[in-house]
Amino acid sequence: MNHINVDCVLDIKANLGESPIWSTKDQILYWVDINNHLICKFDPRKKKNNSINVGDFIGCFALKENLNIVLALTNGFFELEQQKGIISFLCNPKDYNPENRFNDGTVDQRGRFYAGTMSLNPIKKTEKPKGSLYCLHPSGDVNKVLGGFYTINGLAFSPDYKTAYVSDSAPWIRTIWSYDYDLEDGVWSNKKVFFETHQINGRPDGGCVDSEGCYWMAGVSGWELVRITPKGKIDMIIKMPIEKPTKIAFGGSKLDTMYVTSIGSDITQGTINKQPKAGGIFALTIPGIKGIDFPFYG
Repeated sequence: MNHINVDCVLDIKANLGESPIWSTKDQILYWVDINNHLICKFDPRKKKNNSINVGDFIGCFALKENLNIVLALTNGFFELEQQKGIISFLCNPKDYNPENRFNDGTVDQRGRFYAGTMSLNPIKKTEKPKGSLYCLHPSGDVNKVLGGFYTINGLAFSPDYKTAYVSDSAPWIRTIWSYDYDLEDGVWSNKKVFFETHQINGRPDGGCVDSEGCYWMAGVSGWELVRITPKGKIDMIIKMPIEKPTKIAFGGSKLDTMYVTSIGSDITQGTINKQPKAGGIFALTIPGIKGIDFPFYG
């Protein structure tokens, strides 16, 4: 579909824009610039963006109902009190690899915060995967859920929370898997290949699910967004004006606006003129398609 208008609503030249979450409570798009250590708040009504430098890589985050922010940083989980601007340490997984950092994350309907890791250093096919998926429970306990990933991405749940999704963005993997998910106990089981991306341009970066249960993949390095049906079939591909879209969040008062973060660094040489707003936040609407509320942590 090439007739969908994609607008840059915030031309901010983020180094590594990621992890957007739309807060229905204050109608704000929260997002991060990982490499610049920034947690950001974009108000599309006022067209203003505010940020706080937390002094460390922010892989992903979750919002609490009081709008405090739980951050997954290099050295574990922290909580940012927005009103006071105070950051406090929460916990760190016992088996956490210090050569990793957190990357993608999501929250389930019971308030569990899932956060995956990746290597801080460039990865090689000859190395063993070091990435893992951790769960920060509402109680404050944290445990390892899955292992064996190079770069965890694409975390999302189906609208009924019976299916969980996760991907690995490593160029030689570039696969999305689905799991049966037990919402009561938070157990992932019955791993299956959901979608393998060697057939398309983009590798799987951040993911989200719309109200019809279709999975949206940001096709990093592929200039595209991909909508995939619950049966693992391509439904549509949206061409983007940037090479490296990173993640999608449905927002707006009706959750019918798709906000897309992007990367402004390490873009392919010779393409700057084609993507002058790389690193910006983009927005688009597709008739009949909307998202679901993103849960709070806790």
